[in-house]
Amino acid sequence: MAKSGSAKNTKNKAKHSKLMDKKKNKLRQEKIARTERLKAIVAISKNDSEKKQ
Repeated sequence: MAKSGSAKNTKNKAKHSKLMDKKKNKLRQEKIARTERLKAIVAISKNDSEKKQ
């Protein structure tokens, strides 16, 4: 006979999924920000090297 009431672990699974999505989005945003900073640094260094020549 099937259990009556709420399904097992659905609240915990939903919470875990939410937290993992939040973590993945944070890591993704940090990676994008890091690449943008590196691009800016490279652009500045290119401009400086062109000015020196």
